[in-house]
Amino acid sequence: MTETPHIKIGLWDYVGTTPPPFGHPMRQFWAFDPKYINLNHGSFGAPPTPVQSAANVLADIIEENPDKFFRINWYPMLSSVRERLAKFLGARKEEIVLVQNATVAAAIVLRNFVWREGDILIGATTTYMGVFKNIVHVSDTNPQLTVANFELNFPKSNEEILKDFKAHLRAIPRVAASPANPDPKVVCVMDSIVSSPGILLPWREMVKICREEGVFSVVDAAHSIGQEVGVDLEAAQPDFWFANCHKWLYAKRSCAVLYVPKRSQHIIKTGFPSSHQYTSDGSLVKSDWMNKSETNGDEWAVPSPHIAMDFREWAGGEEKINSYCRDLAREGGKRIAEIMGTHVVDESPDAVQTLNMANVELPLYDVPADKIEFAQGVFRDRLLLEYQMYAAHFYHNGKFWTRLSAQIYNELSDFEKLGEVFLKVCKEIKQSIDKEAKASAEP
Repeated sequence: MTETPHIKIGLWDYVGTTPPPFGHPMRQFWAFDPKYINLNHGSFGAPPTPVQSAANVLADIIEENPDKFFRINWYPMLSSVRERLAKFLGARKEEIVLVQNATVAAAIVLRNFVWREGDILIGATTTYMGVFKNIVHVSDTNPQLTVANFELNFPKSNEEILKDFKAHLRAIPRVAASPANPDPKVVCVMDSIVSSPGILLPWREMVKICREEGVFSVVDAAHSIGQEVGVDLEAAQPDFWFANCHKWLYAKRSCAVLYVPKRSQHIIKTGFPSSHQYTSDGSLVKSDWMNKSETNGDEWAVPSPHIAMDFREWAGGEEKINSYCRDLAREGGKRIAEIMGTHVVDESPDAVQTLNMANVELPLYDVPADKIEFAQGVFRDRLLLEYQMYAAHFYHNGKFWTRLSAQIYNELSDFEKLGEVFLKVCKEIKQSIDKEAKASAEP
């Protein structure tokens, strides 16, 4: 039961008392087209219908009396959600705010640093494009800033990642303190789980390395909450951390959590965009960092983590959900690799880099650079428009790959069907490219 001092929205209005077994029986709690096979939960998420229904109820409540909602109900509800998320993440309520999505959270963090000559900003070659473009824009608008991105290509073991990451930080030239920049800083944006390929990084160890090297750690954990069990932020001690609640946690789109520990809160002076809570330095009226940073325009989505977590507890809890998804991702990844005659990116004995997303090489080779976008478009159109199924597909380290998201509504047969389709589409793309090349070569 989601409850605030003013509004109650109950999960039990939308589900029975006993959850069905995981797999296709769980599809009844999602609004998918019956013909659609979704192996791409990681991109946009998909709220269970009870979460969607509760959000619709809240939307109606808002419109019944907008003034009452925003002037009386809104902040107690927001506070209640923040408190529960903080407990879920091993943080304190006063260190958690809700924002639209992970990209907005990245913008808030990066745009609140005061960049001076000699400061350094680090991303990675695998950084999610929306976050990476924030790095680019900050660099473009602060030409005095140096960007030193970390090259990361897979397959690559955790041991190699940590070794190369530490070496990268230590190899970056740093300037001495000066009157113009009395405290030169280095800020590193890292993933907890890479978007493409969907690889779990040893991010806690990377945060520790940053701390030892005097580097601010900004962790893009867009895929962590609801997929990575036991996130303990007080123990991990990142300087900033953010995650999308609408992906793996089952919250309504769009909703994200931004964690800023007390030691870092002096850096955050405004949300993005700035709200009416913003105050200039030296102002007699102060506003705490939470009020200044909380910039969510999707009011009906913000309380949805409550209902989403209720649903997850009803379904069996975090360990049960993620055990099923993790095992299915690993088994499904191996099975689809067998069907296509390729391999998974994470071939470590214990698959330590694989949580609920498997990454499998696609059998499409020798594609000219100017045809990569064409191939991506064919994958998209054939999967969605002709075969009514989907998994993410991308080009990385000279090869095409698919990222397969396993959920409690999926079964192994979903992976097998997609594997057969990928075989057909890869063959079609290759034939089309070869035919065009042959025609171009003819006199």
